[in-house]
Amino acid sequence: MPRVLLLPAALAVALLVIPLIALIGRLDPATLWADVTSPAAMSALVLSLQTATIATAACAVLGIPLALVIARAGARTAAVLRAIVTVPLVLPPMVGGVALLFLFGRNGWLGAALETVGVRIPFTTAAVILAQTFVALPFLVLALEGALRATGVRYEQAAAALGAGRWRILWRITLPLAGPGLVAGVVLCFARALGEFGATALFAGNAPGVTQTMPLAIYTAFNGAGVSQGTAVALSLLLLVTAVAVLLLVRGWRPGSTR
Repeated sequence: MPRVLLLPAALAVALLVIPLIALIGRLDPATLWADVTSPAAMSALVLSLQTATIATAACAVLGIPLALVIARAGARTAAVLRAIVTVPLVLPPMVGGVALLFLFGRNGWLGAALETVGVRIPFTTAAVILAQTFVALPFLVLALEGALRATGVRYEQAAAALGAGRWRILWRITLPLAGPGLVAGVVLCFARALGEFGATALFAGNAPGVTQTMPLAIYTAFNGAGVSQGTAVALSLLLLVTAVAVLLLVRGWRPGSTR
């Protein structure tokens, strides 16, 4: 490798690390515990954990079958489905929020029908979960689909030749072999749901105790309302610690990783 590339590489590392160090440097150890345990912070933290957990469960229920379909489909079908799954990754989150609002809003395709039976989704906790599911689902699907393709179908074919049924093959062979990819996808899915901001802000709003998750509480604090800036910094550190924990967990479950 040409040594001249070390300089831009070092600058890239600095760009990624120094802002995080600056964030940690703004913490006040004397008030850290009080900031994290303040009523506004605890409300945002509990809501974030609850909604992210439910969204991750929804992603698992919907994403595992979709990943299986993509992994076992023909090349053209798989390419189309994979492109559809990838769209939320490249869309600005705000666009996802607008799309959900136009679908479930009062005048949306489904929203108008739901209003007639007394169901209202926008600006509720359910809207937070839907927004998190929309942006986090691709992480689980793509991680699991890659793992399924890597394991191949030879063990499944051998089990079928020995008389095993489809469901038995799925639970005893397919999913266990793709286990590391599934765990990685679930963990990444949870982390993405926990940090979701844009789609949630537009589709669910920013009501404390109802739709104000940690990212929204941090944004509100730095705009002069809601929780204090000290609390916002503490919540930011909490999200940073979560992200690092996610990376370590994913690395531990990655096939061939060093234990």
